[in-house]
Amino acid sequence: MSEFTEIINNRKPTLVDFFATWCGPCKMQSPILEQVKAKVGDDANIIKIDIDKNEALAAQYRVQSVPTLILFRDGQPVWRAVGVQQADVLEAHIKEAMSDNK
Repeated sequence: MSEFTEIINNRKPTLVDFFATWCGPCKMQSPILEQVKAKVGDDANIIKIDIDKNEALAAQYRVQSVPTLILFRDGQPVWRAVGVQQADVLEAHIKEAMSDNK
């Protein structure tokens, strides 16, 4: 939990994918996140949180469906979506959060 807090409090935007191993749409989201990471590189963090292993964290951020994606900047959620999100949508939100940091 403290490691998670440290990562999202970073000045870099951090996209968090709350997922479950048994979730079909989560499996579809995974390669899309890899594409996004390849494009944004080290300008943003992308992390995955298994809700079954991190129930308290999922509850804290009111994750009721998976996948839930939350973009954090300076520890604050700035964007949130439920369901599979396409790479261009994710990149646009990350770039917007990056430009707000400068």
